Amino acid sequence: MNAPSGSETGQDSGGQEPIRIQPSAEQARAAFLASPHWVTGITARPDIWAYTRECGCLVEHFVREEAAMPTIPQVARISLKNILVPTDFSPASAAALPFALTVARIYGSTLLAFHVIPPEPFQQVVTDRLPAQDDRDWEEARTNLTEFAHDPSCGEIPVKCLLERGDLVEAIPLIVHDRGIDLVVLGTHGRRGVSKMFLGSEAEKIYRSSPCPVLTVGPKVHAGEWKLHRILCPVDFAENPESALHFALSLAEENEAEFIVMQSIPLVPWQHREAVAESTCHRLETLIPDHAKDWCKPEFLVRWEHPAEAIVLAATEREADLIVLGVRKSRATGLSSHLPWPVASEVVSRAPCPVLTVRV
Repeated sequence: MNAPSGSETGQDSGGQEPIRIQPSAEQARAAFLASPHWVTGITARPDIWAYTRECGCLVEHFVREEAAMPTIPQVARISLKNILVPTDFSPASAAALPFALTVARIYGSTLLAFHVIPPEPFQQVVTDRLPAQDDRDWEEARTNLTEFAHDPSCGEIPVKCLLERGDLVEAIPLIVHDRGIDLVVLGTHGRRGVSKMFLGSEAEKIYRSSPCPVLTVGPKVHAGEWKLHRILCPVDFAENPESALHFALSLAEENEAEFIVMQSIPLVPWQHREAVAESTCHRLETLIPDHAKDWCKPEFLVRWEHPAEAIVLAATEREADLIVLGVRKSRATGLSSHLPWPVASEVVSRAPCPVLTVRV
């Protein structure tokens, strides 16, 4: 990575316009630690000033304050009129229902209990299904869905039922679009490691393909009354955090909840952490609109573990009631989509509270 010294860097390999940089005197005194694999704000020469993302490092350019991440212009109240609750009638699905009901009570929502009868597994010998067998499967699923939807805890909340045949992951985006769904709430077994690699994760496929936010209740989430007292919102400056931040801030305002914005920056030597933390907290603060500071005092947190570990530890130590994460739509399919383990999947499987994922 070569760049001329002074206040201007050369054009990058992607052909983008050059970034004009004016390092401050404090930055110019930063130590230079040689690294054969990547450049960070700690290891870069004073004429470079860039974090480069490789092996999980943060991508960041130290530019003038006016070129910092844009602030969310306005925090509008979110509307959650219709909440989709997919169920396979497992204990994991049942565990997600109380969280869906809590959100529905706050926003006056209607719940849509949804079950998909999966297709028959592939058979080498093709046999015709008997109509009576189809009817039996349909009637059994309809009975179970009705019982699920008429849980006594639903109380006065309106609940509708929807039963279909097909593939759940493919069906949900269509239902979200056709029924005007604002939020999906689902439970997951939270498979990790080898079992996830071979069996996949339906929850991960859903929150990476769903057009609307997805609230996932993992296996480590504690049962009991759920109230939003404290919301943790991890961000990554390499991505656009606006969507997740807006949703998290709106939830915090509606519930008068404490709001924590967090950035994970691994591989920073301990002797440089104070300076890096101060710079990062300043950038995090610029993400919060001024009017939001009238009703909340956000806390800015920097951790040095890798992202998944940092998020889970922060949620546990700060007793967070909700984690709000931005996720990308997965372009990979099959085995490749599970290697390496995505951060969101690891967080969902280990988090002590529900995880709300918002597509970015």
